[in-house]
Amino acid sequence: MHKDRISGGTFILVSLLMGAWPGLAQTPTPATATSTAANQKNLSVTVYNSDLALVRDVRDVNIPAGTVDLRFEDIAASIQPETVHIASVTSPQGLDVLEQNYEYDLLNPAKLLQKYVGKQVTLIRLELHDQSTVEVPVKATLLADNDSPVWQVGNEIVTGMGADRYVFPDLPQNLYSKPTLIWLLKNRNAGEQTIEASYLAEKIHWSADYVLNVTSDEKSSALNGWVTINNNTGTSFRDAQLQLVAGQVHQVTRQPMFRRYAMRNQVASPAAAPFAQESISEYHLYTLGRRTTLANNESKQISLLSAANIHIEKTFEVNGNGFYFRSAMGPGQPTKDPIEVHLKFRNSKDNSLGMPLPEGTVRVYQADSHGREQFIGEDHIGHTPKDEKLNLLIGNAFDVVEERKQTDYQSLGPNASESAYEITIRNHKNEPITVKVNEPLGGDWTMQSSNFKYQKTSAFSARFEIPVPANGRAVLNYRVRVRW
Repeated sequence: MHKDRISGGTFILVSLLMGAWPGLAQTPTPATATSTAANQKNLSVTVYNSDLALVRDVRDVNIPAGTVDLRFEDIAASIQPETVHIASVTSPQGLDVLEQNYEYDLLNPAKLLQKYVGKQVTLIRLELHDQSTVEVPVKATLLADNDSPVWQVGNEIVTGMGADRYVFPDLPQNLYSKPTLIWLLKNRNAGEQTIEASYLAEKIHWSADYVLNVTSDEKSSALNGWVTINNNTGTSFRDAQLQLVAGQVHQVTRQPMFRRYAMRNQVASPAAAPFAQESISEYHLYTLGRRTTLANNESKQISLLSAANIHIEKTFEVNGNGFYFRSAMGPGQPTKDPIEVHLKFRNSKDNSLGMPLPEGTVRVYQADSHGREQFIGEDHIGHTPKDEKLNLLIGNAFDVVEERKQTDYQSLGPNASESAYEITIRNHKNEPITVKVNEPLGGDWTMQSSNFKYQKTSAFSARFEIPVPANGRAVLNYRVRVRW
């Protein structure tokens, strides 16, 4: 040891690397073990709606006794390292996890060159000699690699020196061909162990899509559901047990990631047994009854459900506007409101369904006179529990026309008025229909008169159901007083 004075103080320089401290043993270099996808014993992937998946990876690994660096390869590049848990299934008390590294400094030509700053590299240059091209090796030391390499060749500093390729003597440490988890383990039982690792990964999500085939009489239908899984995690999940979670799982804002941190021994929960559906917390879990492979950068579709003989109801609806009842309508009357076409059905067991339906898009088809299925509209549904009713807006009616005319308007003060409306509905179809007229009256309203019965559907709205004969018309007349 050395002793010196600095500003009246004393410091002791201990030469640990030289072994100068008596009796202090140097830390032994850990043994190394490597695990790849070839060691996988079981793999399960639970995919959430929120661009997230829980991966459980069980492998058989031969681990020597003592301090060991276990390199765990073939993991998702989009892993959230702070969510990783590892434990020995066969020897939970004999394996301690001391540290974890997530190595994502991946091998590429630019990274490899940066690692050789201050070291010698062989540059291969192609030169023309006696009308033939020969390779000329040049030994050079890379001094810097910022905007472009700076070389030292002999006693000269060279920039702008091109090369056809670089030859490196070896692969630097901490530069990996693929993302790797490295655990520093303390192992008491040498030999093969079953290791279970679990982690959350991003860049994988699933969505649901449905096809509703409507019969020609528009009274029943068949529903087929599909799930689409998009895997962009950077790895493939082969022969995996697949589960899907429907629902919005809350996540906190992620904190900055640290490359090294202490680990706690935890065993991940086992994968659920046998697409079957069950409730879990406030969500719904769908388990595929067979194993499947989710290749990297792949979009896979899997059948979710198939149901026939679903009773449906087709409705025609027209919606007014709130400003119709607060002022006199200007010139250009009558106005036309679109008549929406809706298909409604209940997600119940007695209607051939009764399965919680994940959020998704329902595309509706109907056969033409030649039996060819034609696309007639689509709508998005939210997560729909069993026994709830679905209401699909598939478009606007072509052969049904509505015209609205304000026949009277009286101002009853700064915050009140009375309006009279005539709504004519013309049906050019060959069958009678019923049109629901929804009026958002707003404020405190009183119906003064109407030639059709109305229903108060909410505090600020009324609905009329108007039967219209085939190739005929019907006229609704009503007067309403509104205060706001």
